[in-house]
Amino acid sequence: MNLRRCACIDTLYTHLPFGERFAAAKEDGFESVEFWDWRNRDPEELGALARRAGICINGFNGDADYSLIDPQHKQHYLEALEKSIKAAKLMGASSLTIHSNALGEGGIVVNAYEDLSGTVKLCAMYDALLACAKLAEANGISLHLEALNVRVDHVGNFLRTTQMGAEICRLIGSERLKLLYDCYHMQLNEGALCDTLSAYIDQIGHIHIADAPGRHEPGTGEICYANICRHLENIGYTGRLGYELFPLTDTRSAVRAIMAD
Repeated sequence: MNLRRCACIDTLYTHLPFGERFAAAKEDGFESVEFWDWRNRDPEELGALARRAGICINGFNGDADYSLIDPQHKQHYLEALEKSIKAAKLMGASSLTIHSNALGEGGIVVNAYEDLSGTVKLCAMYDALLACAKLAEANGISLHLEALNVRVDHVGNFLRTTQMGAEICRLIGSERLKLLYDCYHMQLNEGALCDTLSAYIDQIGHIHIADAPGRHEPGTGEICYANICRHLENIGYTGRLGYELFPLTDTRSAVRAIMAD
């Protein structure tokens, strides 16, 4: 399989200054990089760093402070997303990751909206995503909607299953709105990784990889990534694999395990 490996440089190469991580990832054989938050960085400078290193920027989080499932947040969410799209275009990034709930420091869910029914949350998310997709189409940027695990890292997050995320994307029917399938999160939430990938591969635009439990590199947990990669080849996946993981010991060891897949 001709893997296009993407390094999350917020979790890998943390021993280096942020600006040096682009070149380090390129030297190690990654085709692209991604990170979490752009708002405390200069988008034009990030684009220049990537071009200098000869590596693509896959994307970053397009939201943070607002929630898709809060009907009162829709306009604020779209305004924040528009700012992220402008930043992506300035740095030459191709995609943005979006979530159902606002996430705080360490990915903590800011508000689980226990006062809202599941129906209100679902309808609000669908309505907001329709507008998000139109915005993405107008700007030539892809949006990747990510479901998160609610057992360990993101207690209270609304979007927690591949089925819900993929079916919403199918209903909206935009080539600019797809699912980000995170193997680590989905192993914790639902398991059956290969079966799920087969069922929804037409709606998956990006894949994150980390082993479970622990969220470390492949080979440190229970997921057989050699089988996952073979399965992705068999079902025709052509997107990127983003290694959003925390090295068990250090980046050098983690990269060796990543490149052995």
